[in-house]
Amino acid sequence: MHMELVTIGAFARAARLSPKALRLYDELGLLPPAAVDADTGYRYYDPAQLDRARLVAWLRRLDMPLARIRSVCSLPAAEAAAAIATFMAEAEAELAARSRLATFLTDYLTGKGAPMPDTNPTLGLRFATGCEIGKVRETNQDFAYAASTLLAVADGAGPHGAEASVLAVNALRTVPTAELSLEALTAALHEADATIRDLPGDETRPITTLTALIWSGTRIAVAHIGDTRAYLLRSGHLSRFTDDHSYAQHLVDTGNLPPGDLLNHPRRALLMRALGSSGEADLSLRTALPGDRYLLCTDGLWTTVPRPDLQTYLETDSPQQAVDNLLSAAHEAGAPDNIACVVADVVPA
Repeated sequence: MHMELVTIGAFARAARLSPKALRLYDELGLLPPAAVDADTGYRYYDPAQLDRARLVAWLRRLDMPLARIRSVCSLPAAEAAAAIATFMAEAEAELAARSRLATFLTDYLTGKGAPMPDTNPTLGLRFATGCEIGKVRETNQDFAYAASTLLAVADGAGPHGAEASVLAVNALRTVPTAELSLEALTAALHEADATIRDLPGDETRPITTLTALIWSGTRIAVAHIGDTRAYLLRSGHLSRFTDDHSYAQHLVDTGNLPPGDLLNHPRRALLMRALGSSGEADLSLRTALPGDRYLLCTDGLWTTVPRPDLQTYLETDSPQQAVDNLLSAAHEAGAPDNIACVVADVVPA
């Protein structure tokens, strides 16, 4: 039955991974086995999977998060190389910031530096938003919001979809940022989900996607569900740090659809997770650096404006100019959907 396949133990030795790691990568959809024995549940691997296994192992040695590794592994070689370069640029920038802080603390503790500041250094935001109906839709169910502690976009669907998108964002406006915690963020999202489920609807229920950044000093909490997206422009590199919760993206992640065919898939917009429907939001914490520029957008933007053009339009002097450029580009591409976006710069407060 398994003449051309190898056992998990043999494959682990060849890939220089542990069987435990292989089981984890299988559960995450990173590296599923070629076959599983129906009686014993034992995993078997194809030797042709070694290249992917070794790539996963090398990326883990770079301390790349597993969710990001999954995204990199789904890309063509050239795009994967660019994504790795972007990740390293971000890591090096964060390391440089920590190194500067360590130098300051060393000098302070040895009596060579300036007195310790009374408060921790904080960062602020300079931002702009845009939200338009587009050229085809009769109603606008997208929503964009930006304030000193919250950036968010949401894309509602179904009856009362516009109300659902606003409810999702408003739920996060009450999250305390002085003592930012993922527990408080989770509670707010559960409340939003319950409220949206209570909206009227018959066979089709209202749902919404949501991508939000909640700010507290130099820390950022990220909340994401659906196929709205968040991008970071740092040191000349544009990276996406959210994963689409869509059926087409699932096919890409599992190797059943080439990444280049995602936009053309007939069920591209079918969501596997959304508020008001099913699934939990992805939550994470990030570190902000001065000079960062963030883009949050709905699929009405990223499906019409190619990624290289996103970076070109983001590389302008002000967030407002970037928003204007992005909306104009979407209109030039036909604007078949509602469009919402937020562009924000991280600046010293």
